[in-house]
Amino acid sequence: MPKKKKYGAVESRKGLNPGLQVGSYVKVADNSGAKEVMIINVPYIKTRLRRLPQATVGDLVVATVKKGTPQMRRQIVYAVVIRQRRPFKRPDGTWVAFEDNAVVIVSADGTPRGSEIRGPVAREAAERWPRVSKLATIII
Repeated sequence: MPKKKKYGAVESRKGLNPGLQVGSYVKVADNSGAKEVMIINVPYIKTRLRRLPQATVGDLVVATVKKGTPQMRRQIVYAVVIRQRRPFKRPDGTWVAFEDNAVVIVSADGTPRGSEIRGPVAREAAERWPRVSKLATIII
């Protein structure tokens, strides 16, 4: 049974190894104008007191734009993690790892700001964010 829908997300993140945490610099894989962002928060992640929240593929994160166009720089944006370097295990037993960590910038309701996504998108992120999967060219 899927969890309650929040910000356009459909399913839970159970069983995925978190590969990013607060303070991680991540590449932006869309054409919204941002090139690199730093994760500053992972909303709806409950963890131990004073532990940095961690994000995995398909999670919504709050980030600040570090590199990009002058209009995008220094903005606080929502983003969805579509790739992570740390290997994670799928229910069928296969392990998946990507070459880089990447996010797609989305609005507060989950619609992507860009019109295309460069590179592959993890299946977990595509299933959880249907609007992001519509822009994906490759889903792995």
